[in-house]
Amino acid sequence: MKKKKRIGIIVLIVVVAAGLFWFFKPSGDQQKVDVVTEKPQTGSISRTVITTGTVQPVNTVSVGSQVSGTIKKLYVDYNSVVKEGQLLAELDKTLFIASLDQAKSNYEQVKSQLSYQKNNFDRQSQLYNAGAISKADYENALCTYNSTKAQANVAYAQVQTAQKNLALASIFSPIDGTILSRSVSEGQTVAASFSTPTIFSIAKDLKEMQVEASVDEADIGGITEGNKVTFTVDAFPDDIFKGTIQQVRLNPTTTNNVVTYTTIIRTSNEDLKLKPGMTANITIYTKEVENAMLIPVKAIKFSPDSVAKSFHLVSSRQPASEGETSVWVRQDGQLVQKYIKTGLNNNIKVEVLQGLTPNDEVAVEIRQTGNMSQAASGNSSSPFMPKRPGGDKNKRR
Repeated sequence: MKKKKRIGIIVLIVVVAAGLFWFFKPSGDQQKVDVVTEKPQTGSISRTVITTGTVQPVNTVSVGSQVSGTIKKLYVDYNSVVKEGQLLAELDKTLFIASLDQAKSNYEQVKSQLSYQKNNFDRQSQLYNAGAISKADYENALCTYNSTKAQANVAYAQVQTAQKNLALASIFSPIDGTILSRSVSEGQTVAASFSTPTIFSIAKDLKEMQVEASVDEADIGGITEGNKVTFTVDAFPDDIFKGTIQQVRLNPTTTNNVVTYTTIIRTSNEDLKLKPGMTANITIYTKEVENAMLIPVKAIKFSPDSVAKSFHLVSSRQPASEGETSVWVRQDGQLVQKYIKTGLNNNIKVEVLQGLTPNDEVAVEIRQTGNMSQAASGNSSSPFMPKRPGGDKNKRR
């Protein structure tokens, strides 16, 4: 009995060991490891700065009133196209006309007094020369004459002032342009006591626009006048507008401890698609290189550690010197390390200045090939797992 029991135990151990070996044995369909390579390509690469800005007219003029009064008539409105010297608005001129009439009357009165005092002085001068009057009488006549002459000059200046105020009651356009805004309505009173109230805002030429962008202090170093710029606006997402950097203003703006510099971009607007106030999504090209040798950025980040068992790794020389980095090139079933000197990097492509040829196959990533093992894919089952009721339906057919 003991002998049979030992035999049974041995058979059970053998069966369990065989089952475990069958279940965990390596499958011929396991995944294999391979290396994806790319050859260097020739193309253009650029370094860019991304920011936002606001579209504005190049030249905007605020037109106001130099005199106080009530708006009697408006001759233009929003979007009106105006010419230089065109009448835009008029103030009520009643008070200005009255002031002018009063100034003219006062001037005429003073002129009459001046004529009298001049004749009196001439008579007193003749009598003084003849010795008929004293010098004091002569000087008194001269003083009165000069004083009246000064009063006449003041009265004349008041007439000129009243005439000018009457003329300023009519507001004309100083330039050719388009009315962007109107700040008053007919019947409204404008007060010009301390500052000139703005009535209209006129854009000189909407076919020439500018974009006022804010550039972070970390990016401003690479931006200079003449840099190429492209931008889009939300109203026309499929259109790419072009421009150039015209000015980098030295006056910084600090908001929440972030320092930015106002950068002016000139652009053409012949089709009048761009409108004042639009938000522009801007790309500034700080440096561009044409016909450069390019490889993917992931090539310089590639690590061959996971494929060391599948490929023989060959290191070309000692660690790279300053300004160099390494890539791995596939040659005759081997991965050979090459050191290269790089230029511009836009986080997608990197410029290769030296170290590679156009025919080099540069490793960029690792690829898994083949099918999953049967144990992982579920195409087989363990002999020790319970069978589903009904057995294999495919075998019953």
